Amino acid sequence: QVQLVESGGGLVQPGGSLRLSCAASGTVFSMENMGWYRQAPGNQRERVAIITSVGIIDYEDSVKDRFTISRDNAKNTFYLEMNSLKPEDTAVYYCNAQIKKYSYWPAAPYWGRGTLVTVSS
Repeated sequence: QVQLVESGGGLVQPGGSLRLSCAASGTVFSMENMGWYRQAPGNQRERVAIITSVGIIDYEDSVKDRFTISRDNAKNTFYLEMNSLKPEDTAVYYCNAQIKKYSYWPAAPYWGRGTLVTVSS
């Protein structure tokens, strides 16, 4: 069984920083495309940042120049560094990754359970 577990959320003041981690456990041959999403109360889930298997990165416009997505393939983990946080960044952040359990299996999508980020003074 494959699981994605997020960590690093919490309460931070406006202008502060947080680093989210998403670690895969279980049977993992490789992680392909990975991404961070968020959902604020009353809003739909939106994509925040993605990083592909070949290192192509894209960000949602409101987080460009503030957030950085990165990956550590050796640890089956990827990250979201969040700087200059704003109250409107408050949301539950979810990680998503396409994971191959075996070399001969197609990649399948997995989601973490989410970690709450609250930006407030």
